[in-house]
Amino acid sequence: MKLVVDTNIVFSAVLNSNSRIARILIAGKRHFEFHSCAFLHTELLRHRLKLKALTGLSDKEMVEVIDKTTANIRFVDEATLSAWLILDTERVLARSDLKDVPFVALARKERAKLWTGDKALVRGLHASHPKLTITTLQLWERMELLEH
Repeated sequence: MKLVVDTNIVFSAVLNSNSRIARILIAGKRHFEFHSCAFLHTELLRHRLKLKALTGLSDKEMVEVIDKTTANIRFVDEATLSAWLILDTERVLARSDLKDVPFVALARKERAKLWTGDKALVRGLHASHPKLTITTLQLWERMELLEH
């Protein structure tokens, strides 16, 4: 199954490297194909000090956690997304946070599920794209089924 990983998912995994989210990102590569926008790297750099303060990790440990958490993600340059797809996704997300446009557009392009913890985004997408998103619990249950 193809998944587009939203920023809040990776942040959650970095904040708690023993969580279900982290375990799915690290061990789920046998069952899932992870994709994300290159913008995620920018977000991780921008919020690195805050993440470091919240986790109490050293610089070296923070780099290791981020590397481990993102190792199985294939990053896609948002510039490869068509202008039409970006504009149409902006229309779809007009009432939501437009910073999610690249992630939603990538999920649509890849015909992938968007893995996000952003409840407002999920609600906003439900009317026009009810099957586009997937929850951590749904992924966890699927991973457990596939491993047994």
